[in-house]
Amino acid sequence: MKRKLMAAIAVISTITIMVSGCGLKNNDVQTANEYVGDEASNEDSAEDDAASVSSIVVMEGLAEPTFEESSASASTSTVDKQVAADEDQTVMVFFGDSQMASGRGDGTDIPSLVSQRVPHSVVYNLGIGGTTAALEASSSSVDPATMNSDSFIGMAYAYSGQADRNAVLASHPEVLETMNKIDPAKVDYYVIEYGANDFFSGNPIDYTQYDGDNRIHAYYDAMCAGIDILKKMSPDAKIIIMTPFYGIYKDTNDAFIGDTYVVSNGYGTLADYAKKAKNVSEDEGCIDFDGMFREHSDLYLDTAEQYLIDGVHLTLTGRQIFARLLAHIPNFYEGYEPYAYLERDNIEIANFDPDEYFRFRHDLMQQYYPEAWAKMQNGEYLLAPPVTQEEIDASSVEAANESAQEQQQQ
Repeated sequence: MKRKLMAAIAVISTITIMVSGCGLKNNDVQTANEYVGDEASNEDSAEDDAASVSSIVVMEGLAEPTFEESSASASTSTVDKQVAADEDQTVMVFFGDSQMASGRGDGTDIPSLVSQRVPHSVVYNLGIGGTTAALEASSSSVDPATMNSDSFIGMAYAYSGQADRNAVLASHPEVLETMNKIDPAKVDYYVIEYGANDFFSGNPIDYTQYDGDNRIHAYYDAMCAGIDILKKMSPDAKIIIMTPFYGIYKDTNDAFIGDTYVVSNGYGTLADYAKKAKNVSEDEGCIDFDGMFREHSDLYLDTAEQYLIDGVHLTLTGRQIFARLLAHIPNFYEGYEPYAYLERDNIEIANFDPDEYFRFRHDLMQQYYPEAWAKMQNGEYLLAPPVTQEEIDASSVEAANESAQEQQQQ
């Protein structure tokens, strides 16, 4: 009934567009057949700011750009740095799509880049390109015992032993080998990143849009179900939910169609899936990590060419930026750096140095985070060593010079 209602709304909206004369000429399968919604209010948030400039474009046949991943091997699926036997390792397991799998063949995947920034860490990359969180609509079996889906829910079933992992990962032997190495009892962090392929596949955002009984065919519900499985497997682990990343869409003639705030699959935009990912984090008591709404980066329309290879997949620099931001989470919880680093690191790609380690300004650290400052000066943070008075003074002078330059530009 819900699908029929949505179809009826689409027909009415299409007729409205034909009458009003609005449309987007394009012979490609990604033809805009309707615009839905009035101009959004111009608020300060990034998502409202983006939505305010255009109406929603609902696309037919929207497909993810073809992306060839470099071949992965079992030896690069797991980054296992040499750690002394008496040191406590930080174990991180990554589930996701091509954004996690990309670069695995040469060690430039996000999990490997995160591991380079987190001391004493071991990462297991279970990312598989093209995968969804929700069980595929084409999959009729919801019984874990007979399921062979490599969606997140299928992977969670395989990881827990409820599904045959050999069947689920028959086409991905390197990921199977990696999964077999994981001891769930030793996992400290799970990082989960899905949504783009749910959007491209037209999976419902949540069960309210799904006309059926099996909720794991919907994005939100599959995410929650998979997370519940991981919680049972590793009750002490922290779970980080990454939103899908901002992107832009072009037709076969390289003409701009819209971005993730504007282009809809009929259920919603990719930004709507990102909002739902944040709902998952809140409802499941997880940690959320943003790749959509510019909370800590400047990934948007004007920087998309630098961040994204094809409008969707992250470049090496894009992966390095988000790996640095993501690494702040385990580094804070493991006591390697103060919360200020997690809260205050905001990256502009034009000024990004992949070899730089973020340090919050010393004078501001002292002023706004006095307790953390005291711990830092006492040498309690492995990645934030004490600073001298000369360094504090230099930081203040640098800040004053920057302020003066900004005033001159105004």
